[in-house]
Amino acid sequence: MHTYVRVPISARLIQVCCHAKAGGSEAAAAAREEPPRFRRRDLIGGCMGTAVGLEIIDGSTGVATAADLIERRQRSEFQSSIKGTLTAAIQAKPELVPSLLTLALNDAMTYDKATKSGGPNGSIRLSAEINRPENSGLSAALDMLTDAKKEIDSYSKGGPIAFADLIQIAAQQALKQTFLDAAIAKTGGNEEKGRTLYSAYGSSGQWGLFDKIFGREDTQEPDPEGRVPKWSSASVQEMKHKFIAVGFGPRQLAVMSAFLGPDQAATEAKLIADPDCRPWVEKYQRSRETVSRTDYEVDLITTLTKLSYLGQKINYEAYTYPKQKINLGKLKL
Repeated sequence: MHTYVRVPISARLIQVCCHAKAGGSEAAAAAREEPPRFRRRDLIGGCMGTAVGLEIIDGSTGVATAADLIERRQRSEFQSSIKGTLTAAIQAKPELVPSLLTLALNDAMTYDKATKSGGPNGSIRLSAEINRPENSGLSAALDMLTDAKKEIDSYSKGGPIAFADLIQIAAQQALKQTFLDAAIAKTGGNEEKGRTLYSAYGSSGQWGLFDKIFGREDTQEPDPEGRVPKWSSASVQEMKHKFIAVGFGPRQLAVMSAFLGPDQAATEAKLIADPDCRPWVEKYQRSRETVSRTDYEVDLITTLTKLSYLGQKINYEAYTYPKQKINLGKLKL
């Protein structure tokens, strides 16, 4: 028979269909008279574990099979491990945080809307691109990621991580570190209190969409030259022109001031002289003075998320791998 149980998962009502066989006419009659009762292990072990047709139906995303859920878990666990490796590397070399942010920005800013080419495709790792004037000073950050990649690839079960993914996740982790550092500073340098403050008021819960964008593909050719300004010497007008060209504007330029060079204050002093950027720079400066820093952090996360997949096709099955098959005959049920 087919038994349907409505189970709330992640605030959505999901219908679980378990295909089971009744043990005779009496059992079937009893099942019709009394609503079925399930324990958690019945649903997981009896349905998923024995692979007898579990289906999870979610109206917003369509049909997801047990295999889909396994792949999602594999990707999530791998991503968590990547973040751990990168966080350790960043904490060992905190001076590279500004360069990691600019590295991610410059890899993405090669995007060209007219030709739908470029973007965060890992091309900045190639010598022909990293050695360009606009990428001066970023080699140490790239070297750090190259070393981290070796460690990550050593434990990956689903193939080597793409630089395109690695560079953007590194920017995410670097940005999180700056958010945490700001919270610690607000508590007088007390790390424990700072972490508590960040957990209570910080923006850590805003990264959901960014984390789903996982499965970029590395290009094997450098992107065309002349698409990325040298931020340190570019005029504000040139900066605005580039941000507008990829679909952004003065607001996103102002919120990404930390990505435009090692001295955020100097960058903002330059931007604030522009009438289009001034209100946004002032808005984010005020936000950074508050306990939660909500406007600044949320807008920055939103902008980085959009930047991180400009022009990219995401493979949502990347880094998955076959699970070991279970010999049901050897299970003691």
